Amino acid sequence: MIIDINFDKFSENYRINELAKQSDGSAFLQSGGTAILATVVVDEMAESKEDFLPLTVQYVEKLYAVGKIPSGFIKREGKPSDFETLTSRVVDRALRPLFPKGFNYPVQITIMVLSVDENADLQTLALKVASASLFNSSLPVRKSVSAVRIGRINNKFIINPNKLEREHSSLDLFVAGTKDELLMIEMRAVATFDQNIQNSNVIPENKLLEAIELAETQLKLENTQYEKLFLPIGRETKDIKLILHELPEGLMTFIENNYHEKLENSLKQLSQSERATILLKLGQEIKSMPVDEINVNWEMSDILEALQKHKRKIMRTQILETGKRADGRGLRDVRPISIETNILPQVHGSCLFTRGQTQALVTLTLGSGDDAQMFEELTKVSGQQEQFMVHYNFPGFSVGEASRMKAVGRRELGHGNLAKRALESSLVNADGMTVRLVSEILESNGSSSMATVCGGAIALKAGGVETKELISGVAMGLITEGDKYAVLTDIMGLEDHDGDMDFKVTGTRNGISALQMDIKLGGISREILSNALEQAREARSHILNIMEESVSKLEVNYDILPKVENIKINPAKVGDVIGQGGKNIKAIIDSNSVKVDINRETGDIKIIGRRFRDVENASLQIRRLSDDRTPEEIYPVGSFYNVVVKQIAPFGVFVELPMGHDGMIHISRIAKTRITNIEDHLKVGDKVRVEVLSVKGKKIELQKA
Repeated sequence: MIIDINFDKFSENYRINELAKQSDGSAFLQSGGTAILATVVVDEMAESKEDFLPLTVQYVEKLYAVGKIPSGFIKREGKPSDFETLTSRVVDRALRPLFPKGFNYPVQITIMVLSVDENADLQTLALKVASASLFNSSLPVRKSVSAVRIGRINNKFIINPNKLEREHSSLDLFVAGTKDELLMIEMRAVATFDQNIQNSNVIPENKLLEAIELAETQLKLENTQYEKLFLPIGRETKDIKLILHELPEGLMTFIENNYHEKLENSLKQLSQSERATILLKLGQEIKSMPVDEINVNWEMSDILEALQKHKRKIMRTQILETGKRADGRGLRDVRPISIETNILPQVHGSCLFTRGQTQALVTLTLGSGDDAQMFEELTKVSGQQEQFMVHYNFPGFSVGEASRMKAVGRRELGHGNLAKRALESSLVNADGMTVRLVSEILESNGSSSMATVCGGAIALKAGGVETKELISGVAMGLITEGDKYAVLTDIMGLEDHDGDMDFKVTGTRNGISALQMDIKLGGISREILSNALEQAREARSHILNIMEESVSKLEVNYDILPKVENIKINPAKVGDVIGQGGKNIKAIIDSNSVKVDINRETGDIKIIGRRFRDVENASLQIRRLSDDRTPEEIYPVGSFYNVVVKQIAPFGVFVELPMGHDGMIHISRIAKTRITNIEDHLKVGDKVRVEVLSVKGKKIELQKA
């Protein structure tokens, strides 16, 4: 049976539980030339962990979907690409809240992309087909989840933009939810030229709220339609027992009466490992009490669970009733921040960013176009190049754990991708350059991804990379009980674990560059969302003040920086630059250790070198060879220049002028009084400001200004 669903801009055809019939649920979706199969399988042997859903989502792209044979020696699909891993993570975060409390059975959702056309929005379709397979399965889930992507062109929002529209959009907003609740938001501003949008690399908070409201309307429309059509055809729900653990009678009362003060004090231990140690000691203390004293023999697991629950209650009540947090901060306060720049002498750029007990060491490496990351997209015919990379590492010692170094997981990829989306739109186009940021998390107690964003923005500056504006980031939290709520600025690990929302916002003072929100309580009001965005804007501004002060003091080490420079000369002068038999260009390449690419027809020249100064010197030499002007035209009498002393002679000093020509300062023009020893006043390498006195052919006479 094929179910046809038509919306304004697209149609979807579903085949429910007709393919992969041995699974607990399946859905085959065709939209245009794209076809995706999703399956759901449940293992009815429950996991022993309480309040944990062992859900695994695997999104897989098949290269035959676009008529490609895998490259490399082994002609089959290998390990998941970053896009596959990130898409799996998106689907997991959107579907996990649908499962009822106490469902502790392993669930595997597999999404296979079998056919693709170039207009496909694969993340949106993957979530839709996964939701359809789960909704119509034998699992106790009867809510539909859909996804909507919102773009923005010429100040107008577009629902589910096609490929061409996505390429010209200044906004990429991905929203997932049910017909009544938002579950997840991901957003990034796209650097694009749009005359109707000021600061087109960020989006103002009020405009973002408009876009989210538009997405909510579309989600309600789509999910209402899905539930209406799917409800009559879904499989009968299995009789699966929910494991709802209840604590022994009297245990919570005992802890509230006897351990309230000790648990209250434990909240002041800011690190996760310290709190865990305190709770374990309290649990051992209770467990070791004589049975005749407490009249019951409680299990250690129950005691620890009760301690955790009461600790959570204390933290949330304190925030809602007093407006004070466990570390003494108010709701809007940001933890103390310190910033150190270029602490690694041979690294192109580095920043040690510390906020409270979260510390990120972010490094910058610059390379040429040859260093770009190669990857393939199903919707693109040829291979793609990634010239801006952000890699995030989270070793166990950052949270006090003695664990071995592991391969990069989904969380690390997700945090690195968020930081990349946050910073990417601030970069000024550097043609031919590859930029890699690596964030080593050295200490973590809340939002290391936002420390990565702040540290990354400064590391770019520390390495001389041109950016439009500094980007800062902050993680927001939420505590709700009934009609009361409190929005928290710069949450720490405790507030993330026991709170109701994880809301990461990055941007400038003028707007947002990236956003990621996961809602744990199911749905969020427009009022709360608006307040959270406003508090985040205040926090970003505060953090930017500190970052700007740090940037104003940093010194870029140009001596170790690579550089790519693009210049354009008159095509008729290309021969002069190359020289007879390539003599001139070979001399420039050899003396400066650079690579030079010349387009004879257009006169475009690209210079690439591992040292900033070498590229600048090669550029000056090329400009000099290609310049049609005479020295008299280049250096008018009376003009001033900042130069460097190259050579000292008995009668004066020689300096190199801009555009590569040499000039001389006679000994009589170095100082206002007569001197006999030049080296008492100038040495090789000194920087000096000079004035042009006369130009006769190639002889340029100068005086010290």
